Amino acid sequence: MSYERLLELIENKEYFTLKKELEDLNEADIAEYVDELDTKDTLLVFRLLSKEKAALVFAEFSKATQNEIATGITEGELATVIEDLYFDDMIDALEDLPSNLVKSLITKATPEKRKMINQFLGYLEDSAGSIMTIEFVKLRKQMTVKEALAHIKEIGLDRETVYTNYITDSSNHLEGIISLRKLVISDDDEILEDIMDTDVIFVHTDEDQEEVASTFKKYGFLALPVVDSENRLTGIITVDDIIEIIQEENTEDFERMAAISPTDDEYLDLSPFGHAIKRLPWLMILMVSATVTGNIILNFEDALSKMTILTSFIPMLMDTGGNSGSQSSTLIIRGLALGEIEFKDFFKVVWMEFRTAIVVAILLSLVNYARLLIFTSVNPTVALVVSFSLIITVVSAKLIGSTLPLIAVKLKLDPAIMAGPLITTIVDSTSLLGYFWLATNLLNL
Repeated sequence: MSYERLLELIENKEYFTLKKELEDLNEADIAEYVDELDTKDTLLVFRLLSKEKAALVFAEFSKATQNEIATGITEGELATVIEDLYFDDMIDALEDLPSNLVKSLITKATPEKRKMINQFLGYLEDSAGSIMTIEFVKLRKQMTVKEALAHIKEIGLDRETVYTNYITDSSNHLEGIISLRKLVISDDDEILEDIMDTDVIFVHTDEDQEEVASTFKKYGFLALPVVDSENRLTGIITVDDIIEIIQEENTEDFERMAAISPTDDEYLDLSPFGHAIKRLPWLMILMVSATVTGNIILNFEDALSKMTILTSFIPMLMDTGGNSGSQSSTLIIRGLALGEIEFKDFFKVVWMEFRTAIVVAILLSLVNYARLLIFTSVNPTVALVVSFSLIITVVSAKLIGSTLPLIAVKLKLDPAIMAGPLITTIVDSTSLLGYFWLATNLLNL
């Protein structure tokens, strides 16, 4: 069914046909279509879904649509939907719902579930504990393969994944893992202790989600166990959650690199005022910091008044410096994000960028020198000053652009904040200082 077909059925009030066709549609597609509807039609379509389908679709909705649904249906209907969600999806939904609704829903839960919900809501935001799920298969090492498979068949339908199964002792300490594939191909009477994998890669509940994503990428897992400080298995993180985390982290980095305060809201969900608030802080800081650049120009006002042509080359030098610094910072930030570069590689990075900068700077300055002599009336000495200034600008820009993200990592800051806008502001100052120093000394100004 297409979006146009959905609108047609709603308009013609063919609700029986709509209900039937929705059941055959993938929940992600339903969520995508419903996100485009107005509030009235959103609630109509959602109420046509079966209980099981409604929970699956609710988990796929954007946060804005989830809130729209939550406030538009009865508390009883919402409680039913929340109850049918996988535990990690339930926690995600509760974190974004109005607090009065959350309190009401928690009071309706069983004491055991209420305790689990409060525990999960208490984990630090963006930690492994906040994104894990408790719906996984636990086995005992004394079980036979036949017993393990029977257990999986009994509870597997209510678990988020059965492809990897976790073996714990009576105190819930993680002892090993075993894949469904290994269970299927093993003899029925084999004991799990003899065939389980004891070399288990895991993460702790307080570990940052970005580090968890790196672990997934490194080992190519579909699921990863999460343990507490006493090595007790508390949950697992599945690859579908990590894909969302990677998307969130990439979005956050892009926003910081563009000098925008990170936000969880989608672009169209924010008002113009909301967008302005997210963008203003860094723009204000960068605007004020440009005072340094202005003061440098004022200090060399006498030199500029004696040879006004020098002013015409300032934009070229500042633009080239900003672009050079942004190139280096982007590559280093990417390398840090992918784990290709660490702070211990600081001097290797500096040496690499210095050599690269020298090559780039010399080629640019030679082309610039020839351009000035051929296409302008500038005398050779001025052309030489501008070209040498270009070398200083490019080399300093690339060194600044490559080292600031590494310094940020050392200071436990997000390296993405050391991107284009900030580096451009710093490079502008250094390039102007180098330019005016050369001009006053070589041109005797």
